[in-house]
Amino acid sequence: MRFRLTPRETSFYDMFAASADNIVTGSKLLMELLGADPSARAEIAERMRAAEHAGDDATHAIFHQLNSSFITPFDREDIYSLASCLDDIMDFMEEAVDLVVLYNVEELPKGVEQQIEVLARAAELTAEAMPHLRTMENLTEYWIEVNRLENQADQIHRKLLAHLFNGKYDAIEVLKLKQIVDVLEEAADAFEHVANTVETIAVKES
Repeated sequence: MRFRLTPRETSFYDMFAASADNIVTGSKLLMELLGADPSARAEIAERMRAAEHAGDDATHAIFHQLNSSFITPFDREDIYSLASCLDDIMDFMEEAVDLVVLYNVEELPKGVEQQIEVLARAAELTAEAMPHLRTMENLTEYWIEVNRLENQADQIHRKLLAHLFNGKYDAIEVLKLKQIVDVLEEAADAFEHVANTVETIAVKES
């Protein structure tokens, strides 16, 4: 760890942890959506929308703290990048749930549950990693595992696309379902962006 003579604003650590915990909430709502009756999905979407708003509030709190802090725990651009990437995850998860409801999807294609399971695991790892930003210790396994999960998500996404284009679905249904699985893939990419940002911060602080 680099030795510092100046005090640092430490509330960022708590705010990053809160943002990541909210993402876990979002991933649980995605899991709940999988087993829900179509008639119950609108209510789940409402709760996801509330979680996404809470995520926005957490991100704005970080930005406000960043703008009002003279000394920060690490580079300002990295704080901004990490907060933005965490916010992106919630945005994508909320969008996926909203699309399922808006498109009145009767049944999600086989493989979506695997996508969501990957996202749930990445959410858990991200929430576990955020408190370690205080010391920058025990983070290597986190970003390695999230990168592995993102590669797994890529494979699942490709299989899903092949399934959607196998002739079982009509053209309109393909368009609807493809948009949903694409957004879930973007959420997986966003988890990797968070992990890459954490790795960048850790390297700079080592």
